This record gives sequence, structure tokens and C-alpha cells, in this order.
Amino acid sequence: MNIGVIGNLSKPELLPAVEKLLSHFQRKDVTAVLERTLRELVQIPRDVNVQEIEKFDDSVMFPGSLDLVIALGGDGTILSAARRVGASGIPMLGVNLGKLGFLAEVSVEELGECVDEILSQNYNIEDRTVLQATVQTEKNELFYGLNDIVIHRGPSFRVIQLETYVNDEYLITYTGDGLIIATPTGSTGYSLAGGGPIIVPSSPVFVLTPIAPHTLMARPVVVPDDRRIVVVLNMPGRNIHFTADGQVDRIYESPVQIEVRRAPYTVKLVKRRRHSYYDLLRTKFMWGRDVREAPPHTRGEE
Repeated sequence: MNIGVIGNLSKPELLPAVEKLLSHFQRKDVTAVLERTLRELVQIPRDVNVQEIEKFDDSVMFPGSLDLVIALGGDGTILSAARRVGASGIPMLGVNLGKLGFLAEVSVEELGECVDEILSQNYNIEDRTVLQATVQTEKNELFYGLNDIVIHRGPSFRVIQLETYVNDEYLITYTGDGLIIATPTGSTGYSLAGGGPIIVPSSPVFVLTPIAPHTLMARPVVVPDDRRIVVVLNMPGRNIHFTADGQVDRIYESPVQIEVRRAPYTVKLVKRRRHSYYDLLRTKFMWGRDVREAPPHTRGEE
């Protein structure tokens, strides 16, 4: 089994976690594939097969090249790894070294047990919808997002107006700070902070969540994910900031048209069978927790 290991080098917890992971590969039919920068920093245990590569890119990430990618970090590491995995179809497991870790749901403490489950094929695969955005300017630029595509005003204090269409049918002109187009995976991120709903990952929908709209009647809208969403900025002298998963950032001048649709591939996330999405909502988001049930020393005194 060939397993790629990707980590966030800025996290001090990374190297001990990688060494712990590699120790579970000892005397097993596993080859760990590491980027050179990470390989040079970790101590490789004895009896572990390691392959060093320069970088995880299209020359490595192709169908059949790896059996699994393990990404160690926070949710941002998972989003970055998802873009690297792309359309290869390689399953991906997230290990949480951050704070919340909603996508990277496996803890370092669970890592050994989780590896054993993977090697014995005792796990589930969830297909997560990906957004494909085409920015139509003088040349078409293509972007992908597992969480969301965000179109916003950037540092300007002036509102922008975004004409929005669903399958060529006019929906609304959003006036405000911008618009979030989120997948079910991204519904617990920026969209949720903007008042959008939580959507179960298997739901075949997108959510359009306006950012600070200048009317109370502009509320989030859920649309089927087989629709094509077109957003147009036509305000001479203005520009917009475009971001994919909060990590890819571009600035475009008006006029500009952005088309968002479901990508022709999914990201395959490895899930432990003992974990469910609803468990994550309760444990990570304290979903449904009654603050009155908190210990007395954590509550304010009247």
C-alpha cells in the first residue's frame, strides 16, 4: 500500500505526529511517500519503507499512483491537500493538529488505531462535492473549491452589486459586501458565519449566502447542485476579490463574469465507521448543548 503523507510544516506538532504515524507502518506492507522538505526533518523508524519525492503535484497525484493520502494539520491543510489530490480519485484522511478540525476529524491519539483500520480495509469513503469556477475575462481561468467560492468587495468600504443567475434565469442582484457559494462541506464554514444553514454532506445542493446584504430580504438560498450559477459585476471602475477555499485569491476589474458549477469529480474523504456527521456536530460545534448544563465555575454569576 502506497500512502502519501502531507503536513503543515508551520505546526510544531507535525514532526512528532508524522514520526508516530510512520512507527505504525513498521514491518507492514506500506510505503510512505513524503516530500523532500518533510523527509529531511523527521526521524524514520527502522523497518519502514519510505519514498522521497520533490513535491506532490500532477506528476505524483494521478489515478492509481497512491492508495491513500494522509494530511496532518488543520482544516486548511485538508483544503490545500484536496486541491493537490484534485481529480485523481485518491482517498484522503485528515488528522487534526489544529483547534477545531471539522474536516481533519481524526486526532493524533486515534492515529494508530485508525491506521490499523485502514490497513484492514475497515473504513468508509465519503464523496464530497467540489465547486468549479470559471472566471470569464479576456482569458478564462479555472478554479476549484471543496468548501466555497467567495466573491467580495475586498478592502473597499463601498458595497458591490452582483447580478446573480441560476441556469440563465435571473435570481437577484445582491447589494452588499459579496456572496458565498458553498458546498455542503463548506456549509459549516464561512457560509455558516454569514447566516447560512448547515447542510448534510450527502445533500446534492449548493447554498448561496450573501455577505452583509443591504436588505433584510436577501437571505441564503439553497439550489440543486446540477444548476449553473452565474455572477456578474458590472460597475465601471470597481473590482472584486475572488477566493477559492480562502486560499486562492485573485482581484478582477469590472466587468467580470464568474460561472460556478459542480466539478466533474469529487474529493474522497476517509471516514472511521465509528464516527458520524452528527457526532461531529455535537462534539466539534457543541451542537444542541445547553449552556445551563455547564459546570457552575464556567457560568457567569448573576
